[in-house]
Amino acid sequence: MMSSALAAHGPEDEGADEAPVLHASIYEELRRRLITGKIVPGVGLSTRGLAAELGVSQMPVRDALSRLAAEGAVEIRSKRKIVVPSMTPERFDDLLHCRMLLEPDAAVQALPHIGPAALRTLREIDAGMDIALETGDVLAYMEGNFSFHFHVYRAASQPIQAQLIESLWLRFGPFMRVVYGRFGTANLIDQHALALEAIEAGDGDALRKAISGDILDGMGLIGRHSWAVA
Repeated sequence: MMSSALAAHGPEDEGADEAPVLHASIYEELRRRLITGKIVPGVGLSTRGLAAELGVSQMPVRDALSRLAAEGAVEIRSKRKIVVPSMTPERFDDLLHCRMLLEPDAAVQALPHIGPAALRTLREIDAGMDIALETGDVLAYMEGNFSFHFHVYRAASQPIQAQLIESLWLRFGPFMRVVYGRFGTANLIDQHALALEAIEAGDGDALRKAISGDILDGMGLIGRHSWAVA
């Protein structure tokens, strides 16, 4: 399929013998960029450009993009044209349905494992997000949003569930960046404050409601505004 475009390479390629740890680090970096919206729809990517930016050969970048294409996070249309897949109503509904199934339940499962130290960390993350909301710092807000959610979900020590959720974030992160960039962050409801109250009270129902509300707020922005961004 399309990912085969990255498998073909010429004599200009270097670094075929680079250590697996480098390949893994490049993959994680690109994955993080997608989740937090640093890679946006409508902007083409290239192995050469990313390799130059990251200071590595094209081989680990090619490998990372192939993996991300297999996860549905990017489309490899040619060796020099890699893009974020377009959002469609069907894709949106599928993403929203899966998030609503997995994330509120993951938060409730994590609740017994969130102790005082973890709660303090979550409060610090939320405080940073409050500053980002006030200043309109979209990238900081998205970084904080990702960090907050996954500090909660990973507390349950269910790595497969966390990986499934992260794969969903790969698919909608770029679109959230576009939406927040257009419409700002000032009017968002701070559902995280409600989640923190629920965690402190040990109230699973309230936590489920807060996480569900947070998903619906963010995905609702995509649903209203973003079909034509890619």
